[in-house]
Amino acid sequence: MTDRHPATVADHRAELGWTVVTTPDGPFIVLFDDAQTVYASGWTESPDYLANLVAPALCRDYLTERAPGAAAEAVLAYYDGDLDAPSRIAVRQSAGPFIEDCWAALRQVGPGRRVTYTQLAECAGRPTAVRAAAQCCVRNAATLFVPCHRVVRSDGTLGGYRYGLERKGELLAREAPAVGVAV
Repeated sequence: MTDRHPATVADHRAELGWTVVTTPDGPFIVLFDDAQTVYASGWTESPDYLANLVAPALCRDYLTERAPGAAAEAVLAYYDGDLDAPSRIAVRQSAGPFIEDCWAALRQVGPGRRVTYTQLAECAGRPTAVRAAAQCCVRNAATLFVPCHRVVRSDGTLGGYRYGLERKGELLAREAPAVGVAV
């Protein structure tokens, strides 16, 4: 990811760090800034793949591999059973107001809970904007930190997920004991 916005000496925000976390589901990369705010995350071996998911308004010029910090520790804690850990890390994404409202609403959906696209639209303040609520999931670059895997269709089936329906199902199964849900 280069030459998107020319960096200047005064632009200390021109760089994002990245780190790989080894998880039972495979390598998980997190892109973050100096404050450990997450810009993108997911199961991939390519930080460039994730960088391409970051909204153009937030694009950075450089990616630098860094030592794991709070964001990576939250992923490890999630896999160790602290299913709320990713929700305690700040996330920065950019879209229209409704999509951003949906992302904020998703961060309030606790582990083991599931919401439909309709319920997500309602939580974000526009009950008839079901398709836009689905777009919030499609455009979410910060998986786990913005838990779009917790959104299901109105009939309870899984719907889509950037990292595959099998992974979505595994995440929901991992979280089910948090609320005593049968899988």
